[in-house]
Amino acid sequence: MKNFFRMLRYARPYRKLAYFNILFNFLSIVFGMVSFTMLMPFLNYLFGKAQDVSVEGATGITKLNNQFILFLKDLSGDDTGMGLLLVCIAVVVFTILKNIFRYLALYVLIPFRNNTIRDLRNAVYKKVMRLQLSYFSDEKKGDIISRMSNDMTEVEFAIMTSLEAIFKAPFSILVTLVILLVMSWKLTLIILILLPLNGILVSRIGKRLKRHASRAQGRLGMLMSLFEESLGGIRIIKGFGKEAYFFRKFSMENRHLNKINVLVNRSRDISSPLSETLGFITLSIVLYIGGRMVQTETGIMDPSAFILFIVLFAQVIDPAKAFSTAFYNVQKGSASADRIEEILQIPETLKEAENPIGLTQIQDGVEYKGVGFYYTPEKKTLHDISFKIPKGKTVALVGPSGSGKSTLADLLARFYDVSEGHVLFDGKDIRDIKVKDLRGLMGLVTQESILFNDSVYNNITFGNHEVSFEQVVEAAKAANAHEFIVEMEKGYYTNIGDRGGKLSGGQRQRIAIARAILKNPQILILDEATSALDTTSERLVQEALNTLMKNRTSLVIAHRLSTIQGADLIIVLDNGNIIERGTHQELYEKNGMYRSLLEMQQMA
Repeated sequence: MKNFFRMLRYARPYRKLAYFNILFNFLSIVFGMVSFTMLMPFLNYLFGKAQDVSVEGATGITKLNNQFILFLKDLSGDDTGMGLLLVCIAVVVFTILKNIFRYLALYVLIPFRNNTIRDLRNAVYKKVMRLQLSYFSDEKKGDIISRMSNDMTEVEFAIMTSLEAIFKAPFSILVTLVILLVMSWKLTLIILILLPLNGILVSRIGKRLKRHASRAQGRLGMLMSLFEESLGGIRIIKGFGKEAYFFRKFSMENRHLNKINVLVNRSRDISSPLSETLGFITLSIVLYIGGRMVQTETGIMDPSAFILFIVLFAQVIDPAKAFSTAFYNVQKGSASADRIEEILQIPETLKEAENPIGLTQIQDGVEYKGVGFYYTPEKKTLHDISFKIPKGKTVALVGPSGSGKSTLADLLARFYDVSEGHVLFDGKDIRDIKVKDLRGLMGLVTQESILFNDSVYNNITFGNHEVSFEQVVEAAKAANAHEFIVEMEKGYYTNIGDRGGKLSGGQRQRIAIARAILKNPQILILDEATSALDTTSERLVQEALNTLMKNRTSLVIAHRLSTIQGADLIIVLDNGNIIERGTHQELYEKNGMYRSLLEMQQMA
């Protein structure tokens, strides 16, 4: 529950709207109560008792009623029909005022709740973008998506349906109880004893609802993960004819979710009838005790005052029912709030230095100095790695899978921080450099071309609105991409589909290279950029890469060793250790792992 209200910290900038909502709700309640109190003068006029009223000896609500009737008699000139009409007019006026303030309360609540949810969504997205890559390796993407969509919707629903009741219902109940206390403290004391007992029962059911809701949201996250994996692997699923197998997995998970949702909805739907039943049980007790007080003339109220007392108490039932329903919704929403808060509270291991150094260009180069790295404390991935990449030179990393090549590239881009040693830019530890400046110096081309469901033009510019169309075309030409782009239906403005699915692998890679060329980075990271391509595409992509690498400080991870024979330095890794280093010719003559890898590829 506390996490749900912690979500409301995003409402602080809009708290003035909440204050206005409280004020307008209070005025609406007051005018609503006043309109109900018109029942007493109405009954007095209806049963012909208005002529006998007097303020002498009268107290409390009866005295106010009598003063109001005397005021009406002055206005109507003792005309009973006119007095009755004035009472009805007063009811209409107070009802109009009540509903005007009721609308104003809702009017200011709309931006309050929507702005709060907007800021919460922004906070979650910003947090996810700042998390290190290891988080996304450990967590299922579908569950993260579920928290951003379904859990956020649950919190939004809880706020939208509950804040109004939470703000209004307690005031309505409090104002009514104050009036009832003035009319008869004995009957009100009975009400104050019975209502908390009702609240205890409602609270227990609410806790059970939260427990079920938490399980339901967890199951929904698992279902979304399975669905996301199915979409990502649809080609393989169809290719192996495993549609039925995956449907059984999905159906089983969906069945578990359905069972929990049945429990959740049953627990939630009992709130309103239970609250209403308990309210009318309390009302019946008050009716009996109060009725006996009137019959035996031991009470302090006349029949018209008692009728008003019952009518006013009946008005407590609706806000109490609304409050209990809101309580159940908040309990259900708090389970989702807990899941959202888990993301917001994940510690950020990659933190900006307190006084970071600005860096706009590299002068000397990059150095790995005694670098060690652990993904987990039990497994060390890199051991005492040291080498330099002078400015404008190319260093290539080769070795078997799992040797630590991609980890070294990730450390350079500061996707992770080193566990031991230092990565230096011009002698400065990259942990002391502004992350934005650091990554602003870099261009990244990976084995899997990461493109977005947008136009070719927007994928190349990638949010850079300061470049001209001609610059985009030049970058595409340099990447050997211009020819196939202009042949597409809308040229540079053709949508390429989800992850560039409308393009071939070579075309996607050349667009990714064009994106890097347009950025004009000082440092280039190539992570097996040609390993998944056919021979023709590889040649075109390699030509584009050669253009991109000219006069740039480059770190190249190579699977096909033929592509890095011109590198200034080749480093051979195995099990996180450097076992060989040198130029292509030097390593070939050593007759070590590098030559073995090269000869195996040539035989293949």
